[in-house]
Amino acid sequence: MTPPTDHLAAAHTLDATDPLAAYRLGFAGIDDGSSDIVAYLDGNSLGRPTRASIERINRFLVEGWGGRLIRGWDEQWMQLPFTIGDAIGANVVGAAAGQTFVGDSTTVILYKLARAAVDARPGRTEIVLDTDNFPTDRYVLDGIARERGLTLRWIEADTSGGVSPEQVAAVVGPQTALVVLSHVAYRSGFLADAPAITRVAHAAGALVLWDLCHSAGSVPTDLDDWGVDLAVGCTYKYLNGGPGSPAFGYVRAELQSEIAQPIQGWMGASDVFAMGPAYRPAEGIRRFVSGTPAIVGMLAMQDTIAMIAECGMPAVRAKSVALTEFALAMSDDVLAPLGVSVASPRDPERRGGHVTLNHPAMREVTALLWERDVIPDYRDPHGLRIGLSPLSTSFEETFRGLSAVRDALQELT
Repeated sequence: MTPPTDHLAAAHTLDATDPLAAYRLGFAGIDDGSSDIVAYLDGNSLGRPTRASIERINRFLVEGWGGRLIRGWDEQWMQLPFTIGDAIGANVVGAAAGQTFVGDSTTVILYKLARAAVDARPGRTEIVLDTDNFPTDRYVLDGIARERGLTLRWIEADTSGGVSPEQVAAVVGPQTALVVLSHVAYRSGFLADAPAITRVAHAAGALVLWDLCHSAGSVPTDLDDWGVDLAVGCTYKYLNGGPGSPAFGYVRAELQSEIAQPIQGWMGASDVFAMGPAYRPAEGIRRFVSGTPAIVGMLAMQDTIAMIAECGMPAVRAKSVALTEFALAMSDDVLAPLGVSVASPRDPERRGGHVTLNHPAMREVTALLWERDVIPDYRDPHGLRIGLSPLSTSFEETFRGLSAVRDALQELT
């Protein structure tokens, strides 16, 4: 008979040999006595703040905004959406300079890029998406379809899996203008085969827009090498930009002069201060910016991007896979006997940075855990999401969190 695994001992060993362990101490509220959190397992919804970002924001208030006042626009702020965009491109999503910008919310950038894409394929009448995509994506595309007289072609997605290249190939055709999918499914953590799906869409003459919200900073992407047309991603999850920090958008260089974004604001004009009677778009990526950049909201993400630049996305991904493998092994041993099933892919090649565990009591479990300073999140149907942020989450923290899930289930069932 195989003896039960000592998961705490395994966690200690994994933490002791973790090449990214030192980065954990760069986050506020960890091992400094300032927080009562037992386990934070929701980094895929909102990342922890870094200590450096707290210092950066305080310094900005005093020296940047307070000291430079409006001069800051000329000295740095006007260019910040593109400076940070290039850093995200180079270190996080695999994009050469001049193709990535930081600007509006995810919803607004998604709208701008999707609307621009369908208008760039005149005569084509369909947008392809899946039934389990994030609500914002589905709602925005529904609005665009009604606005432009288009038809939505739905792919039925497994809530424990995701969309395959074969499913996309079965629905795209000469009427497809745009395909919009998530690289990592928000519910299950399924990791789509983005290069293959992009090739399928292009073979049908369609453009592709990838939602990177659950992969940016956790799963490597190579947008340039994959031939991706458009992408959008948020910065408050694995990039630790803070609540409501602005999203980023990617527009392939060859497309930038071909598509016209629909929210024409002064910051996207060719001469921002000309204040002329007619809108003339700027050259390059600036034309996809609309209003005044959210400078304060862009501050915190810079420090996590710098961490990723230092350690590299392959190391981040390796830690992410190790964390989710540990979580699955522990779930199999201590939660499966309580009736918990795994609603995420077992194959790490098809799994992003979070794991979803299903049980009919998970909504009540989540509420109880939050009272006890153990913080995962809940998604229907019956799903407890365990979000493991590679730079800030330890294996012991994961152990403590899943042990608390076991205890809560034993009390409630």
